[in-house]
Amino acid sequence: MHPLAKELNEIIQSGNHHIYEMLSELGKNLYFPKGILSQSAEAKKLAHKYNATIGVATENGQPMYLPSALKYFNNLEPKDLFFYAPASGIPELRQVWKEKIIQENPQLQKKAFSHPIVTNALTHGLSIVADLFADPHDKLILPDKLWGNYKLIFGVRKKVDIEYYPFYKENGGFNLTGFQETLEKCSAAGKLLIILNFPNNPTGYAISQSEAKKLVEILQNIAKNGCNIIPIMDDAYFGLFYEEETLRESLFGYLADLDKRILAVKIDGATKEEFVWGFRVGFITFASANTPNEVYAALERKVMGAIRGNISNCAHPSQTVVLRILKSPTFRQEQQAKFELLKSRAQEVKKVLNNSKYQEVWNVYPFNSGYFMCLQLKTVNAEKLRTHLLEKYGIGIIAINETDVRIAFSCLELNQIQDLFEQIYLAIKDLEPN
Repeated sequence: MHPLAKELNEIIQSGNHHIYEMLSELGKNLYFPKGILSQSAEAKKLAHKYNATIGVATENGQPMYLPSALKYFNNLEPKDLFFYAPASGIPELRQVWKEKIIQENPQLQKKAFSHPIVTNALTHGLSIVADLFADPHDKLILPDKLWGNYKLIFGVRKKVDIEYYPFYKENGGFNLTGFQETLEKCSAAGKLLIILNFPNNPTGYAISQSEAKKLVEILQNIAKNGCNIIPIMDDAYFGLFYEEETLRESLFGYLADLDKRILAVKIDGATKEEFVWGFRVGFITFASANTPNEVYAALERKVMGAIRGNISNCAHPSQTVVLRILKSPTFRQEQQAKFELLKSRAQEVKKVLNNSKYQEVWNVYPFNSGYFMCLQLKTVNAEKLRTHLLEKYGIGIIAINETDVRIAFSCLELNQIQDLFEQIYLAIKDLEPN
């Protein structure tokens, strides 16, 4: 093991030995090298005469650039576009994002947690977390209504054992009993990775405040019985909560200081929150009870090592623009306008689906947030319906399994929603046996 990795491990063991126990073999071996990037960072601070460290070309004190590239970036300086960004991200962006999540999550007030680290959006963040904490045959807890990429990131890449629980209870709402039973069954493993994705993809369901309280109690009890837990908050659709009873904070704030055996991981980003899908700017943030800042700094160095050993660093222009968005005086006003538009679409979907004739062909899974909603088909196969809709009606939906389809109302105009569901109904009637 490299001495720098040993040093980071010792810091983590000293500050919270449960977090050290959670690390995968790769996680224990990760470190940020004192190589080109580290030496260049020192030179940037101290080399006041000449800085001949890093592999960029400069001209007249600025990064060398092509005018045909710069012309597409109004009001941005070459230094904010063409230089490499630090492996952990632009420092000011990390600070502004931390301030943002404190503002949006009152439970985080006066709680200690790490500085957010910039990732190449959420999928990259999940992949880094898998590198740090997932070994073959570790237990990963997932709902049966899930984003399929979790299986690739954790199941295929890291070969974890995935345990599923039913997402919904029979009369609607989050299945706390199934969640608890699955955790209790698997807790003998001594370590659990749990992905908590609210608003959920594909269902568009976010837990209520009362469901959140009970979920937190379940995790606390599992930890108190001696199991190390890594709850991973996939907050991709954070903020898109359309109903009053819904929990409007991330569970990260509730878990941040719950127990030393719980390492809460928040993965979020500008992708959906600021409607910049192609920018690929996300963040990883850590929190655990009674854990000193030195441990968070050590975890940061390991994350930086994972980034360095994979993509080196994240794109500078995207980070610069996201930072400018967050600092814009009209940011919240603009964000609220888009929220209201998406909320109106969700409400229109609910209104349209109240039509009693639809009850004979599908059930509507509860939804209250995010981009999506799901139907449970009663009379036809989901994949057959999907292909029939494409071929005859020119309509695209997602078939999740044999009975369920996902519909993204986020990309439908208000005046298209009623027609869409009517066309789906007609397509089902086409396929039903006479």
